[in-house]
Amino acid sequence: MSRRRKDVGNRGEDIAAAYLESIGYRILHRNYRFGRLELDLVCCEPPGNDLNTISRQGEIVFAEVKTRSGLRFGRPEEAISETKQRRIAQAAQAWLRERSMEQAPCRFDVIAVVLQKNADPIVTHFKQAFWIS
Repeated sequence: MSRRRKDVGNRGEDIAAAYLESIGYRILHRNYRFGRLELDLVCCEPPGNDLNTISRQGEIVFAEVKTRSGLRFGRPEEAISETKQRRIAQAAQAWLRERSMEQAPCRFDVIAVVLQKNADPIVTHFKQAFWIS
């Protein structure tokens, strides 16, 4: 991976983490690695006080961050293939297993970050972006 791509990716992850913290999530782990698998952000979404909350204890959220410095090559979220989704799920299973949390409520989100010149980045949060059966 080129240095520029890595810098763009790191900046996107910083922006995504700050965004999630600003809406009440707690970052539990950044760049978790299990062999060749990686999770960008592992977070906890605190429980809400409405009837739509899935768990009263909150949820573990495995957030994949995709960043683009423009839309020339498509939207960031379009880069998450089924293969990538399976790899994220495998890493998530390892993270949960290491902590004896296999039964914890969890989900997979995608945070798409588009960096813009002379403007704030655009952050789009896709909750429950994909499921693994």
